[in-house]
Amino acid sequence: MNNYIVSARKYRPASFMSVVGQRALTTTLKNAIASGKLAHAYLFCGPRGVGKTTCARIFAKTINCLTPTAEGEACNQCESCVAFNEQRSFNIHELDAASNNSVDDIRSLIEQVRIPPQIGKYKVYIIDEVHMLSQAAFNAFLKTLEEPPHHAIFVLATTEKHKILPTILSRCQIYDFSRITIKDIVEHLQYVASQENVKTEPEALNVLAQKADGGMRDALSIFDQVVSFTGGNVTYKAVIENLNVLDYEYYFKLTDHILANNIVESLLILNEILSKGFDGNNIITGIASHFRDLLLCKDPRTAELFEVGASIRDRYIATAQKCSNEFLYKAIELINESDLNYRYSRNKRLLSDLTIIRLCQLSSPQGLDDQKKKAGN
Repeated sequence: MNNYIVSARKYRPASFMSVVGQRALTTTLKNAIASGKLAHAYLFCGPRGVGKTTCARIFAKTINCLTPTAEGEACNQCESCVAFNEQRSFNIHELDAASNNSVDDIRSLIEQVRIPPQIGKYKVYIIDEVHMLSQAAFNAFLKTLEEPPHHAIFVLATTEKHKILPTILSRCQIYDFSRITIKDIVEHLQYVASQENVKTEPEALNVLAQKADGGMRDALSIFDQVVSFTGGNVTYKAVIENLNVLDYEYYFKLTDHILANNIVESLLILNEILSKGFDGNNIITGIASHFRDLLLCKDPRTAELFEVGASIRDRYIATAQKCSNEFLYKAIELINESDLNYRYSRNKRLLSDLTIIRLCQLSSPQGLDDQKKKAGN
């Protein structure tokens, strides 16, 4: 039986070119390597799963490559690259600060720093989750971080930059990693799916990308989960069923009934959604996002900001034409108010019902007049 490798590990980038969604950072690192202007300490910070540790490893491999390519990438053929790819390189040391955060751990690291590399020019020390180091460990690390041996380079990685001492920050070149866009995540998932012979629907991958919240590792983990559930045929319906995501269809039905001032049908749809196990607050925030997306789709230029499949975007554009800007402004304001009150409400079901009723009233001429008078007062 073959050993199964999860997609997040199997398709982990091995070169700067294959890193997804961080083009500016990888270009800067490649230029620094090409010009030989390497700092002694770097700080990679950003959300989880966006490529901080991956870029640190690629950086460590590339600066020690004996015959780098013309594009500034590691050759993957020299002794240094082969040792790195086979995970037996002595030039890269990784420390998980979450579990090795004491003074003794840092002192042990400092002792290693003095030893020069056997192959290649540099020894790279990657300290993950560096914000977890204790105050005493930070203080013990300061002097070495400021004046390390010429062969030592430190790459610190963290998800919480604000927890790191200013004295540490001032000694590092800081690289802020951004969340990966939905478009980039979808493209990468399509590539992985093609390699794994998995059939996918664009709308399904968009839902996965939105659920991942800008993290590629999360997206690939969810992708593996859905592939197992569907048996290799990732459809939109299968994804929303497996991930317990509310179908767009409910929002469109609800919008139609709200615009028609049909309170009874709107409340019945709300009840149907709640009976499926969805939380009332999630529904309220979902409706808010839905109306925000409708507002974006009122204009072709802002419609491009709405990152979904083409078929769903067309449906949003068609529905947006039925809504006036004034109605959408008032609806979003009303739902935002309900969202703020939800946590403190004793009868949360009543608040959800009342929100739907008030939205229906908005669509009537009298409702909009009342809102104008309220705003005037």
